Amino acid sequence: MMTNNSIRFRPAGPADAAAIRDIVRSAYAKWVPVIGREPLPMRADYDKAVAEHPFDLAIADGRVVGMIETVLADDHLWIENVCVAPEAQGRGIGRLLLERAEQKALEAGRPELRLLTNAAFADNVSLYKWHGYVIDREEPFMGGMTVYMSKRLAG
Repeated sequence: MMTNNSIRFRPAGPADAAAIRDIVRSAYAKWVPVIGREPLPMRADYDKAVAEHPFDLAIADGRVVGMIETVLADDHLWIENVCVAPEAQGRGIGRLLLERAEQKALEAGRPELRLLTNAAFADNVSLYKWHGYVIDREEPFMGGMTVYMSKRLAG
């Protein structure tokens, strides 16, 4: 059983794109039967994404077990993607990644974090609510519903 103290974090570089793609595909695979298609993160170009956005990787036993992709906007930090490898879920890695995003937002003087998820991903919506995010709005998307969520930070 892996503990949190065996997890370290580092920024991603171009050489990590394949590992990021693999972890995203494995983490999101369970949602394919739920929504009847591959979620958009499964189809993203991670060579391009790693070149354009900061990624923080969670590393355990020398391999990537989680990641968070963020984008600094004018008035908030956008969480483009956060996921944990299926075999590493339930260890608090997602929480640590979300905490890293909060730290980045505070360091950059952004009082809010925002993200979106699919309403069908009920586990994810619950997780974000547990971490203090609120639902701002829901919009139809590709036969489903996109949930926009945000969290205000105490400044």
